[in-house]
Amino acid sequence: MRAAVVRAFGGPESVEIADVAVPEPGARQVRIKVAASALNPVDAAVRAGVFGGAGKTLGLGWDVAGTVDAVGGPASWEAGDPVVALVPGVTDPLGAHAEYVVVDAGAVAVAPASVDAAHAGTLPLNGLTALQALDLLDLAPGDRLLVTGAAGAVGGFAVQLAAHRGIEVTGRARAEDEELVRSLGAARFTAGEAEAGSVDAVLDAAVLGAPALAWVRDGGAFVAVRDGALPEAERGVRRENVWVRADGAQLGELVRLVDEGVLTLRVARTYALEEAAKAHARLAEGGVRGRLVLVP
Repeated sequence: MRAAVVRAFGGPESVEIADVAVPEPGARQVRIKVAASALNPVDAAVRAGVFGGAGKTLGLGWDVAGTVDAVGGPASWEAGDPVVALVPGVTDPLGAHAEYVVVDAGAVAVAPASVDAAHAGTLPLNGLTALQALDLLDLAPGDRLLVTGAAGAVGGFAVQLAAHRGIEVTGRARAEDEELVRSLGAARFTAGEAEAGSVDAVLDAAVLGAPALAWVRDGGAFVAVRDGALPEAERGVRRENVWVRADGAQLGELVRLVDEGVLTLRVARTYALEEAAKAHARLAEGGVRGRLVLVP
């Protein structure tokens, strides 16, 4: 089968399409025939060697939408089930940018019925990151949350999920994204600085660090979406990184919210799997609103 891999770190041109063996599911695993898989900044980081793995062949891709192709029992899934799943791993030899991928059965959820595979393939990584970040913040209805990078993938999901929970959301993004961010459910918008201590929590999807921490009230909470992005402690603000993890039950909840119209899935453009390097080059240019999606 075909898969996008990296054998030597570098720019978009380092992404290769290789012929590799079709993976076999083990106990409590399923093999998914991939219909679509989003390209994310973490894939660019893997490609550039941020997570190590020099000298190895590294697979790319964390998101998958497709159909169950084979099951390693015992598992509750059957061949032909339409599914989505998170395929975590930064130094594994095979990721979701492939024709087939194997995942743990507990990482899988039934695919949304209201969208096509390309849109469904944008949900797992960024949706779960946003959901798990909000769970870490542990906010109550009426609490004030500021989301940086609110027009991006994680930030956009966070705005929608938080607003759905009754949290008062301020979205921070570029001025030209105000209409989009407000449409996602932000009650307030800023393209610049916020008032010091004006919110109960910040979800820092744009990785601003210390400047964003200053906007949190004393004793509030701050969650960053990237490892190593935590600012120094101050004023009793609780600081945490979100480490996204595969969770089929949580992913199923996100799917339900997609089908109920609470969550919007945004596709900027689709590429054939053979065009993976081209998709990486477009991602590197920046300014993408929505996900770039690879279709085997």
